[in-house]
Amino acid sequence: MTSSTRIDAASPADFPPTPTVILAGGLARRIGGGDKPMRRIGGQTILARVIARLSPQCGQLILNANGDPARFAAFGLPVIADTVADFPGPLAGILAALDWAAEQRSGIQWIVSAPGDCPFLPRDLVARLHRARSENDAQLAVAASGGRAHPVAGLWSVTLRDELRQALTSEGLRKVDSWTARYRLATVSWPTDPFDPFFNINTAGDLSEAERLAALDGDADRPAGCIVS
Repeated sequence: MTSSTRIDAASPADFPPTPTVILAGGLARRIGGGDKPMRRIGGQTILARVIARLSPQCGQLILNANGDPARFAAFGLPVIADTVADFPGPLAGILAALDWAAEQRSGIQWIVSAPGDCPFLPRDLVARLHRARSENDAQLAVAASGGRAHPVAGLWSVTLRDELRQALTSEGLRKVDSWTARYRLATVSWPTDPFDPFFNINTAGDLSEAERLAALDGDADRPAGCIVS
C-alpha cells in the first residue's frame, strides 16, 4: 500500500479471534546458540515478556520451536515444530502455525506471527494489523518502525498455507519479505519513542541494551496512533 493514513487505537474485540504464534525456532548462532527467548532481562525471560505483551491481544498463544518441547512446559503453551526440515527460517514457523490453525477445524481464518526475541512488542499489535488489512483491502499486514519493515510480525491468512508450503518446498523461498511481495500488503508503522517496540536481541550487546530499555518498559506503546502505509 502506498497511501498513508493515521488510524485510531482498536480493541481486539473488534476482530475475529486470532491465535498468535511466537516464533522461537531459530538457531541463535550470533548469541552463542540455545534458546534465545529463554535469556533473561530485567529479572524475566524474554519469552515471559513476549507472552505478557501478546496474551491479552489474541485468541490463543502457541509457540513454534524445534526439539524437545518439554523445555517450555512451564509456560503452558502448545508447542509446534516446523513442518519443513532443515530450519528454513521464520516462514517455516508461520507455515506450521497456519497448518495448526487449519487442523483445529474451528473456523480460524487468521493467525498473527511475532518474533520470540522482541521483549517490548506493541500491546496493540494484533488489533492494528487487522485494522490495516481491512481498511486497505489487503491480503496480509506486517509491522514496521523507524522506516523499516518487520515482516516476521505479521497477519496471515490460513487460506494461503498451501501456497506458502509450495514456495518453501519447491522454490526454496526463505525471505519473509519475498513472500509478502506476492500479495496486497498493508504495513503498519509504530513510533519508536521512548524506544523501538520491535527492538530484537541478536547479540550479547543487545542483551545489555535490553536491560537498559526494560526500565522504560512501562511507558511504551501509549495509544498515540500509528501510520498505515
